[in-house]
Amino acid sequence: MLPLTHVPAWLAASALLVAAVIVASLLPGGSGLDVGNLDKLGHFVAYAALATWFGGLFSRRGYWGVAIGLALLGIGLEVLQDLVARNRTGDANDVVANLAGVGAGLALALWRTGGWALRMEAWLNRT
Repeated sequence: MLPLTHVPAWLAASALLVAAVIVASLLPGGSGLDVGNLDKLGHFVAYAALATWFGGLFSRRGYWGVAIGLALLGIGLEVLQDLVARNRTGDANDVVANLAGVGAGLALALWRTGGWALRMEAWLNRT
């Protein structure tokens, strides 16, 4: 993790974001809406957001760990949907969308947003 001043706050926010993805993935489905591939877009956006978030908290050297952790989360949640979630089924295409989101989020972090948490703390400390 980067040398952040407010580590407990960053960890708490991170836990809330991951918990939100877990809850959204395991809540009973069956809204009756035919969302088609919009579901895949939701998976992509959620995991891209998580990867971008964690790209701001870790150095580039730690991006492999972020990628592996988020990949395991995405795969694990799809398996759990088959095992325990009512009206939900795991979907290999959801896994692909999750992994693509992780890749896109970390690419964005490498290109532009990496280390954003350090910059945010520096900005907050100026005021």
